Amino acid sequence: MKPFIVLVATFAIAVIIFKIIRDQNEWALAARIAMSVMLVFTASAHFVFTEGMTMMLPGFIPLKREVVYLTGILEIAAAIGLLIPGYRIVTAYLLILFFILILPANIRAALQHVDYQQATLAGNGLAYLWFRIPLQILFILWTYFSTIRH
Repeated sequence: MKPFIVLVATFAIAVIIFKIIRDQNEWALAARIAMSVMLVFTASAHFVFTEGMTMMLPGFIPLKREVVYLTGILEIAAAIGLLIPGYRIVTAYLLILFFILILPANIRAALQHVDYQQATLAGNGLAYLWFRIPLQILFILWTYFSTIRH
């Protein structure tokens, strides 16, 4: 829920600022800025809640802590790439792939009741997926329409 709030609030603020400063509606740019801010926000969780995030990964994945750090770094790189004109299209495609690839970890975490912030197995469980899966789809569509389709 927090990433959604960050995304929408940042988008609204960016739209208002562009309207005031440039007297234009910069919807796509505002959407990319919002996605970038949201990615930095979610990336920070990889460094703050590392233990809980390692619990989201299946047992066969080695070096879980390193994988969590790497995905956090990838999110920060994507946040930057979305804002650089020469890289934003390739970044958007890779980010969409990233969103698809991390969905199984979110599904597994829900099935295992992982609370990544507390690093416990007392999370919301399947109820979490009713929000997370549509949210993941929103992230994919948001990235596509603000970057690739634009």
